[in-house]
Amino acid sequence: MNNDNTYKELRGYLNDYKWMDYVTRMPPLIITIAVNGGIQGKELHPMLPEKAQEIAEETYKSYNAGASIVHIHPRNPKCLWDCTENPKDAYTVNKLVRKKCNEIIINNSTGGGMYTTDKGRIKLLEAAPELASLNMGPDMGRYTIPARSDKFKHPHEELFDDSCWAVTYGFIDTLVTRMNALNIKPEMELYHNGQYWVSRNLIANKMIEPPYYFQFVMGYQTGVFPTPQNLIEIIKGLPENSVYSTIGIGKFQWVMTAMSIFLGGHVRVGLEDNLYLKKGIKLRDNAEAVERIVSLAKYFGREIATPEQARVILGLNKTPKEYK
Repeated sequence: MNNDNTYKELRGYLNDYKWMDYVTRMPPLIITIAVNGGIQGKELHPMLPEKAQEIAEETYKSYNAGASIVHIHPRNPKCLWDCTENPKDAYTVNKLVRKKCNEIIINNSTGGGMYTTDKGRIKLLEAAPELASLNMGPDMGRYTIPARSDKFKHPHEELFDDSCWAVTYGFIDTLVTRMNALNIKPEMELYHNGQYWVSRNLIANKMIEPPYYFQFVMGYQTGVFPTPQNLIEIIKGLPENSVYSTIGIGKFQWVMTAMSIFLGGHVRVGLEDNLYLKKGIKLRDNAEAVERIVSLAKYFGREIATPEQARVILGLNKTPKEYK
């Protein structure tokens, strides 16, 4: 499996006969590590990275464990529990990651954190990641973040959020247009099947190019329930020439990613999505999440994708982006 056409042929999601052939030659498994997220911090897990150097170090360990993509929420150096809107901060993180991980695919979030503005989301694309997350619809959530004690930098009282990020067709078009101008591939975050209407619009208007890259977010508030039947149904809705990856939030991480492995998809794990190895036992760090996925994949007979292979599968530039 060493050429573009081979990967493009592996589309066995809808046709029974293609599927029966597909299971004998699934593509290498792309593992994305979501190292930090934009909400929780060290107050919830001591190994959740906040500073740029910490993010680079956690990425390096995960890269060595088998991750070929890193998903990053660059933090604000002046308020480490919040995300930055300054592309210089994000560029610094990307540069440090590239220095330690010469081949990994760098993916920056446009989701940001609790207080990220739409203007800030667009501005952050100037850090020029190779991939960027693209929410395919509104994001409604309600949660409480425990107080951050003064033993950590930038302490805070308990935080409560009950809000909706009102994503529109027009704003998604604006983000995609900017991504295209900067040669960034959108990673379309799909929370339920109805958001395929948005991807259909992008495809119809030729704003995105195949292979289309989808990330299914299973178990997030107001998203689709994280059940086997829902994962299969959402897979059935994929446009032709698509690649998909699956996220399981919290306690649903391992079961949903395991399903994605043996259904031929790819996976995302990491301390952004889940802090626990199993009930009552926290993950050692991000790398331990990758290690668990690698062992699961080997059990199911899936090869682990190198960053080079992941670039071919996703239609990315084969030469890793440099950050000078």
